[in-house]
Amino acid sequence: MIRTRLIALVSSAAVLAVAGCAPSASDDAPAGDGGGGAENSAAPAEGGEEAGGTVDVGIIYSETGPLAAYGKQYKEGLEAGIDYATDGTGEVDGTAIEITYRDDAGSPDTAVAAAKDLIGQDYKILGGTVVSGIAVAMAEQAVQNEILYISGPAAVDALTGVNDYTFRSGRQSLQDVATAGAMLEEEGGKVVVLAQDNAFGQGNLAAVEAVLGAEGAEVDSVLVPEDATEFTGFARQVVDADPDLIFVAWAGATAGNMWQSLDQQDVFDAAPVVTGLADSATFAAYGPIGEKISFLSHYFPGAADNEVNQALIDHVTEAGGTPDLFTPDGFVAGQMIVQAVAEGGDDVNAMIDALEGWEFEGPKGTTMIRESDHALVQPMFTATLKQDGDTWVPELVDTVPADQVAPPEASGK
Repeated sequence: MIRTRLIALVSSAAVLAVAGCAPSASDDAPAGDGGGGAENSAAPAEGGEEAGGTVDVGIIYSETGPLAAYGKQYKEGLEAGIDYATDGTGEVDGTAIEITYRDDAGSPDTAVAAAKDLIGQDYKILGGTVVSGIAVAMAEQAVQNEILYISGPAAVDALTGVNDYTFRSGRQSLQDVATAGAMLEEEGGKVVVLAQDNAFGQGNLAAVEAVLGAEGAEVDSVLVPEDATEFTGFARQVVDADPDLIFVAWAGATAGNMWQSLDQQDVFDAAPVVTGLADSATFAAYGPIGEKISFLSHYFPGAADNEVNQALIDHVTEAGGTPDLFTPDGFVAGQMIVQAVAEGGDDVNAMIDALEGWEFEGPKGTTMIRESDHALVQPMFTATLKQDGDTWVPELVDTVPADQVAPPEASGK
């Protein structure tokens, strides 16, 4: 099977944004004390924060801007994660974790200005952002100023291994592609990528070629002009290519019409159609077509059945929120912040040591921060959408083990 050997690949990085594939108009045993609760509230390292003091953490995220909905999910998850990892106290051995939020508004310049301001106030831990370009800029600030940076949902592969000071709390694009590869049952099958002819679509095509093509799949593409509004001909091109798997990467307001054209041209009868499952706001837009799509999934609340995920769901729900696609990225960031402070105090190098190689139970299951490049190795999921009354809900098809979708080891750090 292709998925059993993806971890051996050394491939180039290309951005695959799971959230961009939806028909929406908007763009067993953990090492150490990984589970959370009282076990996680270890005493700070020698030379760290004094008990009874505070540790300041700056979170720069999209409170406003085009990805504000995702920022909200991240923030709700972060607060749930800190609550879980500190057993509801918000403290590590008497040291209170104080969070300062800043809005990046989706702009790298705004985010960097906020980061510089917080660093100037002697903040040693920064986190956040759902925007890949902002995450890269924040990673530069981290290494220049020797502070700890824990990125949020931003999926850009270049962040893995970029420097000693940068970590991530979510998945990356190559894990998405590897999950799609898990659905290709025949070795050497043909994959057709249907995507827009822009940087986003071309990046997805490059990722599929790098990951699945390197594993022996034949990769073809149907690239559609970004301003196209009629998709019948392109749908027929996909069918005529006689694929074994169809990989769709799409973003923007035309997604609904595109999916309808695929259905009308019997594309779903030609081969399995794979795309990313976005947040819950998009589910209804698929309608009955959603039952025909094979979704790769980073997360949805019913994907994982474990104590940590239930804690996430309970906390966010009780606070009036709704767990969604990027909620676990915030939750894991909360766990990582508590681990860094518990073991590293206010010493950034000790914080880094505390995180490198750390294995713990996260909302998605056993999760590990790879020591060599800080990749977050985690399970992924496949799903379909099923009708439940008047709504459409994701139904788990399979859990893809973490090691089978681990990204190739990066060499930049």
